[in-house]
Amino acid sequence: MSSQFGSLFKIATFGESHGHAVGVVLDGCPSGLAITEADIQADLDRRRPGQNRLTTPRKEADTVRILSGLFDGRTTGTPIAMVVENTDQRSHDYGDMQTLYRPSHADFTYDLKYGFRDFRGGGRSSARETIGRVAAGAVARKLLREACGTEILAYVSQVADVETTIDPLTATLEQVEASLVRCPDPEASARMEAAIDAARKDQDSVGGVIQLAIKTAPGGIGEPVFHRLEAELARAFLSLPATKGFEIGSGFAGTRLRGSAHNDLFHGPAGHIGTDTNRSGGVQGGITNGEPILCRVAFKPTATISQPQKTVDKNGNEAVLNAKGRHDPCVLPRAVVLVETMAALVLADLFLEQRARHGLFPAR
Repeated sequence: MSSQFGSLFKIATFGESHGHAVGVVLDGCPSGLAITEADIQADLDRRRPGQNRLTTPRKEADTVRILSGLFDGRTTGTPIAMVVENTDQRSHDYGDMQTLYRPSHADFTYDLKYGFRDFRGGGRSSARETIGRVAAGAVARKLLREACGTEILAYVSQVADVETTIDPLTATLEQVEASLVRCPDPEASARMEAAIDAARKDQDSVGGVIQLAIKTAPGGIGEPVFHRLEAELARAFLSLPATKGFEIGSGFAGTRLRGSAHNDLFHGPAGHIGTDTNRSGGVQGGITNGEPILCRVAFKPTATISQPQKTVDKNGNEAVLNAKGRHDPCVLPRAVVLVETMAALVLADLFLEQRARHGLFPAR
């Protein structure tokens, strides 16, 4: 089913934007991991609406409740159910969208697929669905940190035509969170904020790019051929709302180099093998090589804007849509934690697969 993700560390999200609640059931988490609602809430607070002037004004506390799977503060190995109540719905804002299709949104395609849809806030197609992912991702993040020392950090590296060129491995969580737009470069952050403010005042929106850096990733995970780590990451990131592109390592820029310049040369000694450069982005042959994993994810401008737009109704009659509701002029500041979340879910799943396989037969 499309609402499930993962093989061993498996999640199923549920809920709609204007329904009673959204949440997730996480199955396959090993027992004994210390988890509290505060661990989950920290990431949900980075995703929630109404944080500042650059985000949607919808006011939701997004307070999580863990319903099952814990005893004495530790996971039991049984399914972990987590739920967040919806409290600030304004469904009357979406009356026109019952019959009119929002350009570049999922309204038309949901009608094509199901013949019926929840038009309030986009229903299941709303980015509010990602709350369940973030809750489960917080568990995955803690599992990886305790088992492998893995640190996952993302930040906004581009908004519209404003970019930062800082080294991803030097960015810190404190620097990222000090910026309204979640860019650790203060000069670029100020210009990004101005670009978002300008779009908001024009009742428009802007897109951009999120940079991801994963340090101390578990080595040797990822499956050859069809389940290469970069393929699993691409599938995960492109399942997020508004995503339109993915790069790892040198990405498209690497196509301009010759092999002699692009290859990551190895160095020793034995037991500490590494590479002089990291144009592979930490993955070779679909398997992690121990170097930092570096990825970039592109997000389009928010589809729902307040400017009048030409559209059609369900019968194909031309119309003009004056969209109401509360929407982000740029999704990137709140999407940073979503990119971290999907990376954590992928790595946790593949780590558990490798752990299940490793050591059955001693090396010769």
